[in-house]
Amino acid sequence: MLTEHQSGGKTVWVDLYNPTNQEIAQACTDYKLDIPPRESLEEIEFSSRLQYEDEVFTLSVPVTPHNKNGGEDVTSPLGFVLTKDLLVTVRFAQLHTFEAITARVKRRPRSAPDICLVILEAMIDYSADRLEELRAEALKISQRIFHKEMQDWQRNKVARVNRMLRETLVEIGDMGERLSHIRDTLLVLQRAVPFVAEHGAGWLEDPIKARLKMASADVQSLTEYEVHLTDKLQFLLDADLGFISTEQNDLFKVLTIASVVGIPPVLVAGIYGMNFHAMPELGWRYGYAYGLALIVISGVLPLLWFKWRGWWE
Repeated sequence: MLTEHQSGGKTVWVDLYNPTNQEIAQACTDYKLDIPPRESLEEIEFSSRLQYEDEVFTLSVPVTPHNKNGGEDVTSPLGFVLTKDLLVTVRFAQLHTFEAITARVKRRPRSAPDICLVILEAMIDYSADRLEELRAEALKISQRIFHKEMQDWQRNKVARVNRMLRETLVEIGDMGERLSHIRDTLLVLQRAVPFVAEHGAGWLEDPIKARLKMASADVQSLTEYEVHLTDKLQFLLDADLGFISTEQNDLFKVLTIASVVGIPPVLVAGIYGMNFHAMPELGWRYGYAYGLALIVISGVLPLLWFKWRGWWE
């Protein structure tokens, strides 16, 4: 689908949404530009993502619209072909930011570089919003893992704690995946914004240059915050795995104590279960009670020993 946006009576922005190869070829002919197909836009090397030739920029930025319905986020390329007078965007996913961008562009006449910068600024704002969402989710997970109530759950609701830790592990993995998508976008923007500012210095207007400089600083700050958030998620992942390991160790500890405590009573029962005639206790009136008491005592003494040593609570 092709959408044209005009300013001052001439076309300054052409938006190609999910175009076919035939539609791209037709747009190349109509606007006398070399518009790359999806296969070229998906190249990962920066020499393919960032190009400048004959005063024409060709940029490709990976974008990942967040699926709020619980589906999987899918990354697709967003292409820019920018000249002094015309901007062509090529996208293959429905980006909700484009509605706000279109409304902003229609408020007043804008040049093609101005519109391109509006889109880049919207992408930066969107990445910042996504990072803020992930920060809020990370804070909730941190409170959940390290909250004092969890220590009470560990004593009384082991199954519930284990289920919560497993669910938290899945949440952290999902957050890490979404963070990697944001990182891909920021890494390209970190190169693309200075690239445009450097190569377009001869024909870009001063206000555009100033906004590019501000956008570059914003991308740099978001990149640094993304690194901090990555470290935070890694810490939460290590903590969650540590608690899971602790739960497993507690289970093994209980099984070990149960096996050790069970040995003396079995030994006593085995001794008095032997079929020897010369066993004085067999003739005692209270021999049966004596044997039972000895079995109980032989089981309780190891428990008291473990308790005294602090091996069991």
